[in-house]
Amino acid sequence: MAFSKDLRRLKIRKRIRGKVNGTEQRPRLSVYRSNKEIYAQIINDVTGVTLATASSRDKDIASASGNKIEKANLVGKTLAEKAKSAGVETVSFDRGGYLYHGRVKSLAEGAREAGLKF
Repeated sequence: MAFSKDLRRLKIRKRIRGKVNGTEQRPRLSVYRSNKEIYAQIINDVTGVTLATASSRDKDIASASGNKIEKANLVGKTLAEKAKSAGVETVSFDRGGYLYHGRVKSLAEGAREAGLKF
């Protein structure tokens, strides 16, 4: 029996989370993508603390012109800047069950351009 898109994504997400964990030295960069927006946060799973967040709903990103892929790139750059100010240099990338393509890829490339290491 075929899975729906949501069930397939949740199954992939569970498999990814079994392998990717955030530590103090290497926190987890988690991505959530809705139809209109994209959200990202850097999480230390040991203490359960979110170190930095960014989304396409932030005022400076929402007011920027461009399509969703360009805004995802801005979200990645913004998140990397916030992470550097929080003292984070390297992260583990958790794509949240989404394919590494389109907006998810653009967010990751924006974070890399701003100096975050995966």
